[in-house]
Amino acid sequence: MPRFLIEVAHDPGTAECIHAVDVFLRTGSHFLTRADWGCKDGEHKAFMIMELESKREAMNVVPPDFRARTRVVQLNTFTMEEIAEIKT
Repeated sequence: MPRFLIEVAHDPGTAECIHAVDVFLRTGSHFLTRADWGCKDGEHKAFMIMELESKREAMNVVPPDFRARTRVVQLNTFTMEEIAEIKT
């Protein structure tokens, strides 16, 4: 199943951080309650890696008010063989 990095930005500031975290925790969604946050390092985003069927499904995990500031990236790995094929 495809894996996606879901990056959800919010405005900087204590009140904005509290609001974003509160919204995620109140959803009750297992995925959202396990988000990692970059706020303490000045990166005002939540980060999640999830196995889902599509980018659309990944976006639908995010609360609607935060979707406009969300980036979804499909992740992949490479093998040495794949890199060798690309080089030739």
